Amino acid sequence: MCHTHATAEDWRAALAWNEDGLIPAIAQDAATGRILMFAWMNQTALEQTLASGEAVYYSRSRQKLWHKGEQSGHVQRVQSVHLDCDGDALVLKIEQIGGIACHTGRESCFFRQWRDGQWLITDPVLKSPDDIYG
Repeated sequence: MCHTHATAEDWRAALAWNEDGLIPAIAQDAATGRILMFAWMNQTALEQTLASGEAVYYSRSRQKLWHKGEQSGHVQRVQSVHLDCDGDALVLKIEQIGGIACHTGRESCFFRQWRDGQWLITDPVLKSPDDIYG
């Protein structure tokens, strides 16, 4: 059933973490519905996200928490958090500050589309990564 209600004490029990203690999180623009990015969260990242109202993820490559926008200024203000029926995936409906979610300087990380047998870049770079990160 997809309509269980977790109390404040057992909200973590509704989450199905993977073997590494992570859950996939999709950031979606709350206004347009566009998928902006995908990242992982551990329990601490989710707790900090819920407490602060800004997206915090877990970087597998750096093995540490990552407050989205900590370097770029492109923070994600969380409007709502949604858990799927299996409890193993999250959608964060967010306001993307600065209009750039991708480290390449694009609106979305999903800027390549399969068309005519190849991956075509469909979104322009809005700001050079060198200008964003120095």
